Amino acid sequence: MRRAVFALTASLLMMAPAQAQNVSSGLGAVLRGLDKTNASVSDLDIANGGEVIFGTLSVRMTECRYPEGDAAADAYAYLLVRDTARGRDIFSGWMLASSPAINALEHPPYDVWLLRCIPD
Repeated sequence: MRRAVFALTASLLMMAPAQAQNVSSGLGAVLRGLDKTNASVSDLDIANGGEVIFGTLSVRMTECRYPEGDAAADAYAYLLVRDTARGRDIFSGWMLASSPAINALEHPPYDVWLLRCIPD
């Protein structure tokens, strides 16, 4: 058993490191908002450095990035979401279009997630 673990560990250490991916910055992003109180869905266009209001949420986006040549695949955006009714920030960080559950916005009446970047 020890030899198998050692051999596996040694082979993993000899693997080539992951290659860096070339990314582009979009002009903005398309977010999707869900109002759970009335089951309505809205697509929200937001520019880099811009802000959009969705219900009682103020969503600001710093930047949206995506793999070169494919604005929909693996897009990620830095968002700051503020609940204006409560006067506090409820989300700050990178949101991934391909895996929204990894860093999701958790709010009782609203869900907001990234769909894609708007290419330049």
